[in-house]
Amino acid sequence: MKQYLQQRKGLVQGVFDKVFDKYDAMNDFMSLGAHRVWKKNFILSLNPSINKSLIDVACGTGDIAKLYIKSTNEEANIMCVDPNINMIKSCKKRLKEFKNIKWSLSGAENLKIRSNSYDFYTISFGLRNTKNIKKSLEEAYRVLKPGGRFICLEFSKIENENFNLLYKKYSKIIPKLGKLVVGDDKPYEYLVESIENFINQEELLELMKKSNFQKCSYRNLSGGIVAIHSGWKI
Repeated sequence: MKQYLQQRKGLVQGVFDKVFDKYDAMNDFMSLGAHRVWKKNFILSLNPSINKSLIDVACGTGDIAKLYIKSTNEEANIMCVDPNINMIKSCKKRLKEFKNIKWSLSGAENLKIRSNSYDFYTISFGLRNTKNIKKSLEEAYRVLKPGGRFICLEFSKIENENFNLLYKKYSKIIPKLGKLVVGDDKPYEYLVESIENFINQEELLELMKKSNFQKCSYRNLSGGIVAIHSGWKI
């Protein structure tokens, strides 16, 4: 199954090429708007500061960067990273009013960033789509300053069995929504499969520890539909 999903990850790049201009609307459809609440919780977990620089990997259209810079009176320095050129262009257009944001076209596994550069590293709904989670975590550790913090928002495992069954039924609708909104259901079939087959909260916690992060923890949101994982470079 892992090899099968790995082969299908190429679909993600393809669908982002198609839907970069509909990406936010699709996220609203898929999560019933909940992703906006999750992301606000995510940013609050960071305790933003004008003195703390941020690198946001798999930045998409810039939701996390926008929330962070607005939380710092538009003074914090931010680097937005994404492997998709159209997403970078969309992010630039959306955040053009802000002066302290830079962009980098690269994947999480091979960041074009100097070591020990940032106070915070964020990745939101991007880790499970990386080609190598272990390498991505190692890169996150590398680019963080000593004392820096890694924080990840990602789909996870629901704790309540009945709620989980209900969620799985809803998940079957997502490819149909993809077909309706962007005219293609196959990439969204992958997205549902990637969520179902992604590692659980404890497994991600262990991978973070193996990548040298300290004081690792996680917090579930919406019963475990998503989780916020946190670790420190000490």
